[in-house]
Amino acid sequence: MKHINLKGSWFIKAPMGKVFEIISDFENMPKNFPTVAESLVITKKDGNKLEIDAKAKSFGMVFPVKMKTEIIPGRGYISDNENSKLGISGHEEFLMEETNEGTKIGYFYGVDIHNKLLRFIAKPLLGSYSMKFWEKAFISKLKEIVEK
Repeated sequence: MKHINLKGSWFIKAPMGKVFEIISDFENMPKNFPTVAESLVITKKDGNKLEIDAKAKSFGMVFPVKMKTEIIPGRGYISDNENSKLGISGHEEFLMEETNEGTKIGYFYGVDIHNKLLRFIAKPLLGSYSMKFWEKAFISKLKEIVEK
C-alpha cells in the first residue's frame, strides 16, 4: 500500500485559544510532548509559515523529519512532512473548532510510503496502531496540559 489516510477526532474541555497556544508552540513541542518529539528547530520563518527540522519519535525510534508548516491563526496548523531516511512523506492537518463545552479537534494525516520494503508492513504499523499511539502520546498529554 503506497498511501494511507489516518483520521481522528477528539474533544478537549478547554477553550480553543488555550489549546491553540500549546499546539502552535512548536519550539516547546519536545518539552510538552516528549514522547513524540525529541527536538525541533525552526530553520525559517515567514509570517505563519515555518520550515522545521525535527527529530520525531515513534515506534520506539527517533526519525529526522523536515516540516513545512503553516499556522492557521486560532485554528491549528497544516504541515507537509518528509522523512527521507524511511522514505515517507505526508500531509498533516490539525484543525480545531470551538464548541459550547470546549474544543473539537479534527486530525488528518495522509501518508505516502516511497520505500517499497516499508510498504509491506505499513498498513498494520501505520494504521490503527499509529493513531492509538498519537492519541496517547499527544492528545492525552494535551488534555493534561490544558484541562487543569
